[in-house]
This record gives sequence, structure tokens and C-alpha cells, in this order.
Amino acid sequence: MDLINILFLILSVFFGGFIVVFLKNKSQDKTIKLFLSFSGGFLLSIAFIHFIPEIYSKHEFGIGYYILLGFLIQLFLEYFSGGIEHGHIHAKAGGAMQWGLFISLSLHSFIEGIPLTAEASDTAEFFHQGHGHYHGAHTGLNTLLMGIVLHKIPVAIALMTLLLSSGFKQSKAWVVLAAFSIMAPLGMLFGNYGFPEIGIDLDIILAVVVGMFLHISTTIIFESSENHKFNFVKLISLIAGVLLSILVH
Repeated sequence: MDLINILFLILSVFFGGFIVVFLKNKSQDKTIKLFLSFSGGFLLSIAFIHFIPEIYSKHEFGIGYYILLGFLIQLFLEYFSGGIEHGHIHAKAGGAMQWGLFISLSLHSFIEGIPLTAEASDTAEFFHQGHGHYHGAHTGLNTLLMGIVLHKIPVAIALMTLLLSSGFKQSKAWVVLAAFSIMAPLGMLFGNYGFPEIGIDLDIILAVVVGMFLHISTTIIFESSENHKFNFVKLISLIAGVLLSILVH
């Protein structure tokens, strides 16, 4: 299962990169917004109807602080990323690497990959039967993995667009994208092999990730669009994401 998750995480990033290469510039912005709206609806829904109730069912007191911490961490990370997580692209000419942006995106990706582990020491509790994160018991789908993958596609599109617009050669841009693609798998592997040694409850990290999801999804939803026609399309895309989260719950 770890290998399958890793492949999905990596391929989702490369899929976003290929969209940039093969789509015309006029289509990229709309594609990013549609993917973002869809993933924003999905992330918000799985946070409210799935992860928050599950976390609170096991941690009645104190867990809300970690959700708030995740929200604030994402707010801090976006100071360096410039909001690329929800479609903001600010290119700088000259081909210089924006290390603050890359480190911010990588740290975000690493953190959200940690709860994906299915083999940590508290697996039996973390993925408790009937309401675990592997709803694949009847759908074959992992809702947390789906949420991360669906959001990584527009982020990868935005990152690849930013790199090429900043003057990067396409080969160098692919190298940067490849480095970004392995961050969530590294987080997942750390959850597998690092957390049993540290002894931190994975539910705490999940709560932090949920807080990050809440910040990203609400920002996507409430940011204004440039014209009213796209607002309607954005709404439909968002509702589709919500419906998908309900179907796989």
C-alpha cells in the first residue's frame, strides 16, 4: 500500500507539470482555478464530515489547539510561498530559484504526507475499523490520499507555470518538480519509520494537517474570481468536490 500511495503522490505532481507543457497559456489559468475549486470543496468536506468528527471522538480536549496550529502554520508558510497553494503565481524574471517558495511548499507537502502512513505503531487505533482513513474497505479509496492528490495537481500546475515564466529551462523545471514530488512520500516514510521512535500520536499530526486543509480550502472558496461567468463554473466545480467527498465517505 505504501508503494501505491507513493506512486499516486508522485504522479499527481508530474500530471500537473504535463498539463502546463501541453496546454496553451490561455487555458492554464482556468484549469488551475477549476482544479483548485474542486479540490477545495473536497478538502473542506473531508475535514468537516470525516476527520474532525473522528479526531474529536478520540480526543475530547485539546485537539482543537492542534487544528488551530495547523491553520496558523499554513498562514505562515504562505507568507513565503506567496499563496501558490491556491493559485497565486508571481513570476520573477531571470531564472532565479525562489527558495523560500520551494521550501514552504516542500514543508507543507512533507507534513501532510506524515498521516498517510498505514504501518506506524498506532495503526490499529489510527485506522480503526469502520471509520478509518482507509474507507477502501468498501470503496478502495483513501480519502486523505485523494485530498492530497487532488490538491497537488493544481499546485504542480502553478509551480511549473511559475518556473517556466521565471525563465527556467524546461529540463531544470522538471528537476525542481521532481524534487517537490518526493516530499509527501518522504513525510509518509517518516511517519512509518520515525514516529514509532519519537512516540508522537499521529492524530496530533492529522489535526495539524486538517487545520492546514481548512486554511487552504476556505481561501480557495472565498477568493473572488475575475468575472461572474467563471464564478458559476467555480461553484459547480466546488460542489462536485463536495459530492465526491460524500460518495467516498
